[in-house]
Amino acid sequence: MFFRKQQAPAGTAPWTEEETGKLSKNKETQYFTSTTITQNKLRFNVFLFVFLLAWFLVFFFWFPPTNTKPHSTLLPHYTLVNNTKSAPNIIPTCNLENVSVYVYSLPAEFNLGLLKDCHNLNIYTDMCPYVANCGLGQPLWPLPQEYSASSSANDNNNNSSTSTSTSTSSWFATYQFIAEMIFHARVENHPCRTWDPKRANLFYVPFYGGLYASSTARESDLKARDALAVRLAEYIESQETWRNHNGKDHFMVLGRTAWDFMRTDTDNDNEVDYGANILLNLPAVKNMSVLTVERHPWTGGSKQHGIPYPSYFHPIKFNEVVRWQKKMREAKRPHLWSFIGAPRNGSDKAAIRDKILSQCHQSSRCELLNCGAISNYKCHKPMEVLNVMRKSEFCLQAPGDSFTRRSTFDAFLTGCIPVFFSPHTAYTQYAWYLPSDWKTYSVYIEDDRTESIEEELLKIHKNTVKKMRQRVIDLIPTLTYAHPNATVTGQHLGFKDAVDVALYALSNQIHLLDSS
Repeated sequence: MFFRKQQAPAGTAPWTEEETGKLSKNKETQYFTSTTITQNKLRFNVFLFVFLLAWFLVFFFWFPPTNTKPHSTLLPHYTLVNNTKSAPNIIPTCNLENVSVYVYSLPAEFNLGLLKDCHNLNIYTDMCPYVANCGLGQPLWPLPQEYSASSSANDNNNNSSTSTSTSTSSWFATYQFIAEMIFHARVENHPCRTWDPKRANLFYVPFYGGLYASSTARESDLKARDALAVRLAEYIESQETWRNHNGKDHFMVLGRTAWDFMRTDTDNDNEVDYGANILLNLPAVKNMSVLTVERHPWTGGSKQHGIPYPSYFHPIKFNEVVRWQKKMREAKRPHLWSFIGAPRNGSDKAAIRDKILSQCHQSSRCELLNCGAISNYKCHKPMEVLNVMRKSEFCLQAPGDSFTRRSTFDAFLTGCIPVFFSPHTAYTQYAWYLPSDWKTYSVYIEDDRTESIEEELLKIHKNTVKKMRQRVIDLIPTLTYAHPNATVTGQHLGFKDAVDVALYALSNQIHLLDSS
């Protein structure tokens, strides 16, 4: 408690020396009183110093300083993930057997530095909104009630198109080619991460190669286009941790298809330049495992592995996933089939898409969202896309610019059975994630049966459809990228998401190499 000198009451004359003496608790001389006060002040100052020092020591040792920066949920452009070697003060709990992953602290030019010029990362799109929140993008807000974590499963039976939720959102407008950023953020906070390279059996190189590739696609000077990839390979090869196994225990994640990193220079001047660089053709990178949303189905070999395209749902808690699965099981599906997409050029792609668009347009059982129409803004609205799928039994997945589609994973998320027209859209891509028996979760229609797609779908028995949809919904957790903040406390999710599946599979792969 602090003391203050007593003052004369307001509105009265100042106390006289005699009156002051009367208020004193003793009649000692002024000198003695002054000495006593001085001693009391000294004691108080010593006590205050000791008190503050004790509190400082308590705070210092109870909350040790750390450079760890947890991921912010809402940032205008991008989040600086923890890119340091300092260990957090929380002991993590790793729930993946034999997984211990070390994250390289790369120079900023290879990842976070690229985000500073986010307006120019893509020749078609301003990427600043999409690199926000560790690559999750902008929160989808306000949410329709059926997407709210707090709404009941019965909401699917009501017309809630105008009803919105005010709960915290786990739904984001996530860009389809951004997996490398989300993966990085998840591993930064992953409970199986280690800061000691001697304890690691996996070494993660967090290069934002997809963002780099899209930003240099129009660069006509091929040497300049490849420069950053070449510098990355040189940097990694110079590390002692690389030399231990010549990079066989290293991996990187790419948010774009493998085709964007496999340019082969020829003397043919007529060859079309699609803007690719040579990253995956560099000798050092060939020694690494590469996780990409689309692997090369013929030359990818055992080093390229397909990972899911990110959809729009990034849960923080397992109960969010459980509630969503329940909603999708109970959702009413008035449409037998649906297609969301646009016409394509090229003989094969154009042929199947033209058939789908034509047949769907003529059928009362098909819901069509034609993205070829310039005025059709709904194709760019995540909730509009998901609403079509969650009301459909089957979702057609025709190849687009490449074999694979983000739409495939939107279909899984909504419990819509995917229908494929090429084995390379899923079956040869995502071995870590999808059952080997494709008939349990999907439909495959060959070219000679595409003249009447609806008839092919009607041949499938209702009980079989029900079992297939159940299998699709069961796969939702492992095809989903959880929110990076979900494990910031060092605890595991309560379920395995897409990142967990990849880390576990990579660890098993390295273990097999060590055993051979």
